[in-house]
Amino acid sequence: MIRLLLVLSLLGGLLSCQSPPSVSRHEFMAFGTLVSLSFYGLDGEAASRATAAAMEDFRYLHSAWHPYEPGPLGRVNELLPLQGWFTYPPSLRPLLLRARELSRASGGLFNPAIGELVMLWGFHEDPRREGPPPDPKAVAEWVAAAPSLEDVELRGLEMRSRNPRVRLDFGAFAKGYGVDRVIEHLRELGVENAIVNAGGDLRAIGSKGGAPWVVGIRDPRGPGVLARIAVSGDESVFTSGDYERFFEYEGRRYHHILDPRSGYPARGLVSVTVVAGEGALADAAATALMVAGPEDWPQVARAMGVEQVMVIEEGGGIQLTPAMVRRLQWEKPVPEPRVRPLP
Repeated sequence: MIRLLLVLSLLGGLLSCQSPPSVSRHEFMAFGTLVSLSFYGLDGEAASRATAAAMEDFRYLHSAWHPYEPGPLGRVNELLPLQGWFTYPPSLRPLLLRARELSRASGGLFNPAIGELVMLWGFHEDPRREGPPPDPKAVAEWVAAAPSLEDVELRGLEMRSRNPRVRLDFGAFAKGYGVDRVIEHLRELGVENAIVNAGGDLRAIGSKGGAPWVVGIRDPRGPGVLARIAVSGDESVFTSGDYERFFEYEGRRYHHILDPRSGYPARGLVSVTVVAGEGALADAAATALMVAGPEDWPQVARAMGVEQVMVIEEGGGIQLTPAMVRRLQWEKPVPEPRVRPLP
């Protein structure tokens, strides 16, 4: 799944595939998407070691966190509907705890207990199965049950769910959380300047010989790049959009970002871009703000602690936080953005 962001080289030109000699780039498939690693200042041997470590990390996390295939999380999802206590893998505990924190901050708009609803819509399959949207009655029953992480109890290394409709799916922030873990590992290996880009969701550390890395934000409804942003130090840039996974039925588009309040795809926005220090936070916030919609997203952004946001409305309008206005360089003519201070 290729997301909205493209990593671009300052010296190579906005859409160039060429990198300066001191930048090495390595690509592989993981999490069902193309992962790109860019390193500055590493020799060939060091870059190869770092790439091998990142590949192993991503492949392990993909296997451990896949909600619909055999593995640790898949097994947890088989046991949760039974509503009894069971032992769960210790590696899942930090993921569960951080997901719960972010879900609470979002007011439940980021809801990793949404796996059964994802299955109703067929978005757990790749490619999605053909056919119409799910039975409205089935969606209404799921909404009435209102599964959330608040239904999940942890007791040491045991867990249970009080709600049989809970099925965990961390897809709305797993890549962000995974990118954070890989960055930690790279730093342990001595890497100081790099980008880890998982299908466009990325975290950049350090710089490119003193110059910032540059991220291009593609036009969600047209070709090419809409804007670009320079990142350096330690920043994550994540985008959620209605174009990533969707199907059309009888002339209407249905995308994979589901609103747990209605059980249907979120409406009003086509994309949300968030810049934050932590990949998991940026990833979860981008999803939650998409669900919040064009009027309510600033309140959710404030509650989640993100200050740099760009949202693009279904009608083409653009809204920005004051902190984001200072970051963007437009590459296309756009309507005058609406600046939305956070409450």
